Amino acid sequence: AVKSNCSLQSYVPLLHPLMKFGIRCAAVTTYQAISGAGKTFETMPEIVDNIIPYIGGEEQKSEEEPLKIWGHVEGGTIVNAKGPVITSQCLRVPVSDGHTAAVFVSFEKKPTKEEILSAWAEYSGAPQALALPSAPKQFIHYFEEDNRPQAKLDRMTENGMAVCAGRLREDVLFDYKFIGLSHNTLRGAAGGAVLLAELLAAKGYFD
Repeated sequence: AVKSNCSLQSYVPLLHPLMKFGIRCAAVTTYQAISGAGKTFETMPEIVDNIIPYIGGEEQKSEEEPLKIWGHVEGGTIVNAKGPVITSQCLRVPVSDGHTAAVFVSFEKKPTKEEILSAWAEYSGAPQALALPSAPKQFIHYFEEDNRPQAKLDRMTENGMAVCAGRLREDVLFDYKFIGLSHNTLRGAAGGAVLLAELLAAKGYFD
């Protein structure tokens, strides 16, 4: 088993419950914390009062890895899904922890806002069904406030293992746009790896 790239946690879990509406395309800009580069403000002074508009290799991974996640195994090999098309930009921002994503998405069959919110509220996976120790009880948390989610305020939701969303609204070019947030070193890295190990153990892969 291989864990996905940390930045994907800020938007792929939010797109996944919406696949039933037939996602046609998505545009994503990620605003990635310096801990994703293994840095602190002391070891990365160039990020103070600054935004760096390039993270090597991140945009390619942001566009291609979701298709692997949504793919299937055939003959012992992962066959990528053919869609949806994803285009991305990845920026390094002066935040210690927490990757934020601005997401624009269009559908084959446009859902209502209420249908999207219901899909997020009702979504749960095997970690919730198995009540794994590291799993958040509610995977996706939606914030009604216009200024949420915020990295500083919301990255530790459910011990940093939940994914946060907010500002869902219709768009003039795409069908909808919204903001996503995840803790990159917990949900996106170490905590996610522990959760994956718990899932494999619960399914008997270590027996």
